[in-house]
Amino acid sequence: MLLKRNKHSSDLVTSKLYDQDGFYKAFTKDLNKSRSRVIIESPFLTRKRVTSLLPTVEKLINNNVKVIVNTKPLDEQSPELYNQAYWSIAKLQSMGVLVLFTAGHHRKLATIDDGILWEGSLNILSQNDSYEIMRRIVSINVVEEMLRFTTIKKWC
Repeated sequence: MLLKRNKHSSDLVTSKLYDQDGFYKAFTKDLNKSRSRVIIESPFLTRKRVTSLLPTVEKLINNNVKVIVNTKPLDEQSPELYNQAYWSIAKLQSMGVLVLFTAGHHRKLATIDDGILWEGSLNILSQNDSYEIMRRIVSINVVEEMLRFTTIKKWC
């Protein structure tokens, strides 16, 4: 169920910051509560990180949650990650994930059920050994603004 904005009430914004150590636990908790749509924008994909999220993605697909991943085209992936990106994309697509490709892509964000936005510096589908930051924002209006700004909504 997509969260609905009530035009008669204000959209109170709450947010919390996470680093690379706390992000995946909180993000997976949000994913597990999703009921309608998850959009993940991650320029890079690694087999290790995608594999760690596959059980959750499979659960979402089985619960009829639409999962969309937007990433760089394969010809823009770094040579050392090309094979991992290829494997990851094929695996996600075989599960029913809609994979979109955006040239020059470098955004790192996710939206969950049009009510939660994760944004920051962390590549959600490839982060491994780096110090990162992600902000979790709960706001229908902020998510709507991001989807409109990135124009991804027209593709999903």
